[in-house]
Amino acid sequence: MDNARSDTAFLLDRERIRDALCRFARGVDRRDWELVRSTYHADAWDDHGDYKGGVDGFIEWVSRRHAAIDRSMHFLGNCLIEFFGPDRAFVETYFSNSQRMGPAASESLKMLLGGGAADPQAAIEIKMLGRYVDLFERRSREWKTARRIVVFESINAAPFVGMAENPSWAWTRRDREDAVYSMRADIAALS
Repeated sequence: MDNARSDTAFLLDRERIRDALCRFARGVDRRDWELVRSTYHADAWDDHGDYKGGVDGFIEWVSRRHAAIDRSMHFLGNCLIEFFGPDRAFVETYFSNSQRMGPAASESLKMLLGGGAADPQAAIEIKMLGRYVDLFERRSREWKTARRIVVFESINAAPFVGMAENPSWAWTRRDREDAVYSMRADIAALS
């Protein structure tokens, strides 16, 4: 294989891995669990703090944990991808996450605050910093997570004090009614 072709393949593989990471973030933030599942190999293993195990258990756990989270937004930052052969990559991705939780999110608050003090009636805003430490593998021509360890850097919690939401703005939704799905459908219909 010539250098130009191998450089192109290398760049395509990097972008496919980054796309999988972005699909994971969208899936969690929109509670699109099949999208989250699509980023893992079926036999993947995930260490997400309180959850350690296979992808089916992870989807069940994260969907239950996020059921009462009003808002969630992941932002992916530095992403270092190191290839170990043509079909394996070690990937470290920095993330920040903001979540708004109301009184119904007691399981999430307990996990994130470790039983720390929080007013059970107040809305809480959680800001997290961490890293996804991943083994990605290409199988059947698809790059997906085979193993993940979430490394937490910091978790800050404070009572949420917000302003009234302007009803004429597009506000985030945690389902398929979010603008990302309707615009995507509109573009697909025109194609």
